Amino acid sequence: MSKSVNSLGLSELDELCVQTIRFLSVDAVQKANSGHPGMPMGMAPAAFVLWDRHLKHNPSNPRWHNRDRFVLSAGHGCMLLYSLLHLTGYGITLDELKNFRQWGSKTPGHPEYDPDRGVEVTTGPLGQGISNAVGMAIAEKYLANYLNRDSFDIIDYKIYCIASDGDLQEGVASEACSLAGHLGLDNLIVVYDDNHITIDGSTELAFTEDKAARFRAYGWFVQEVGGDGNNMAAFEKALVNAKNEKSRPSIIKLRTHIAYGSPNKQDSAGSHGAPLGEDEIKLTKERFGWDPKKSFFVPDEVSAYMRKAADKGKDQQEAWDKMFEQYAKKHPDLAQQFRDTAAGRPLVNLDELLPDFEAGSSVATRKASGKTLDALMPKLPFVFGGSADLTPSNNTKFAGAKDFQKDERDGRYLRFGIREHAMGAIMNGISVSGLTRAYGGTFLVFSDYMRGAIRVAALSKYPTIFVFTHDSIGVGEDGPTHQPVEHLAALRSIPNLLVFRPADANETAQAWKFALEYHDGPVTMLLTRQGLPVLDQNKYASAANISKGAYVLLAADKPDVLLLASGSEVSVALCAAEGLAKESIKASVVSMPCWELFEKQTQQYKDSVIPPNVKARVGIEAGIELGWHKYIGDKGVFIGMSRFGASAPAKTCFEKFGITADNVIKAAKKTMNSKL
Repeated sequence: MSKSVNSLGLSELDELCVQTIRFLSVDAVQKANSGHPGMPMGMAPAAFVLWDRHLKHNPSNPRWHNRDRFVLSAGHGCMLLYSLLHLTGYGITLDELKNFRQWGSKTPGHPEYDPDRGVEVTTGPLGQGISNAVGMAIAEKYLANYLNRDSFDIIDYKIYCIASDGDLQEGVASEACSLAGHLGLDNLIVVYDDNHITIDGSTELAFTEDKAARFRAYGWFVQEVGGDGNNMAAFEKALVNAKNEKSRPSIIKLRTHIAYGSPNKQDSAGSHGAPLGEDEIKLTKERFGWDPKKSFFVPDEVSAYMRKAADKGKDQQEAWDKMFEQYAKKHPDLAQQFRDTAAGRPLVNLDELLPDFEAGSSVATRKASGKTLDALMPKLPFVFGGSADLTPSNNTKFAGAKDFQKDERDGRYLRFGIREHAMGAIMNGISVSGLTRAYGGTFLVFSDYMRGAIRVAALSKYPTIFVFTHDSIGVGEDGPTHQPVEHLAALRSIPNLLVFRPADANETAQAWKFALEYHDGPVTMLLTRQGLPVLDQNKYASAANISKGAYVLLAADKPDVLLLASGSEVSVALCAAEGLAKESIKASVVSMPCWELFEKQTQQYKDSVIPPNVKARVGIEAGIELGWHKYIGDKGVFIGMSRFGASAPAKTCFEKFGITADNVIKAAKKTMNSKL
């Protein structure tokens, strides 16, 4: 078949490849009777040119570290991605395309993180993907600066992202793109699918700003390609310009038409979230000279041509592998760091680095967290930190940390600005980059602003670490707008998310050790503003038990009552236990810093911590009661919050809301009496 290129930049074979991508997408949506056919139809030419001529990737090794990253932020158009993955040899079979959106398929209704099959991040919640791409670009810039030496460009890749009108409208994308412009991330290239249609109808209904001017104001390199989405010569010229840009992130505003080629559905909202229908598919296929009787049809010449991506990718990686061998001879230490980190092997023994905190002293767990980072982070070159403009409050900047900035790519501390949602999504992008990992801090009450990113991290098991300080009414004078009461329970409700609320400085240090060694999902740290007594580990159980989620801190022989607490309320429980002992009432105190880890323990262990035969139980936590009855039982007593907080000194707030040792003693007696 002819490879002569027409005035629009595509050969006859190229056109056949584009049509194959279009109709695989259309057929899969139709068979599922669910999905979004319009976007893949409009973006097929641009996606083909990008993947065929520019994307550096290796289908036989999807995790190759120096591959370009492709992010389909417009995740509703996922059949575009699945069609490309199938055609280029990523292990997505034709049967999987036919099984689109069905139980157990590898082709879910929106892309779900699966790097072994070429899905770099989970997208669908609009704005997340483009924001993840910003994090990926940050990671590449740092890694290139840290690892590349002499003429060895061990890390040298681009991040390509296809974004929709919806992505650009979501606030998280605005936050992330603003920061990307500030940082001058010239390795980030966004293709904006400007098809003028959303679910409700024309973008004229609600999205009429000058998008190009907006991104120029962010500090991006902006190019506009008009027409109908098929002028690939113009698009490719813009793509080459973007790749050559050396100081700014790029966005290509590509005018397309949703459901391109459909006689009755093109440029209609009806093609956004529903199949075209058999009759319309027949008309569309006939219009393009495609046999309407054939479904999921891949011409032999298309299959042969597209599968060449595997050979090309192998050649590119083999050249890289040879370069890495030479690099390792000249820079053995860096090469070993690369290998160890890529394999998940620790670079240092964290136990040997953890700080010790003096028993009896008073240390806020946010400050203990900062001291722990001071001790660990200088030895962990692939871990990034940051804060949403709360660095002095979150204590997230470690000793000697340098800011990551446009002209300082060796920095590992990120100034996210007042952009919590973007911070979460950007951290996720950093944490899926293969070598790097991120943590970032804000106040717990502002976890509301980044909940979308936290949820996607938990769904996808990204190893991101979310640091939340000012974790309760202990915030004090700032009042109820800044005092989280429901947020702890809300975070605990998210599957796959580990929520740590340490009781003192040593539990905090141990929580950090666990988080840094854990790679199976995200971790949150909930830390106090106010000082907490450092517990004597010679008198009480070791804080290292935090790895089990909950443990008996103070054991009583045949206890009369169990006092269960987390965080700052553990010391309240210990004071109450002392008071009860004076009245000859034996109380065991259980520290419960991470419920999720506790639930993973054996039933035998759980029963040893919370003995079923001890029915008198009190739960103590400066948050709402939700979830506690699993541990204290229906007749247990909960000491905590049942309303929003108040503006007053922290000590006053705890007293007024009854979270005191005296109230715990009264509650213990009450629950004991109810068992008599």
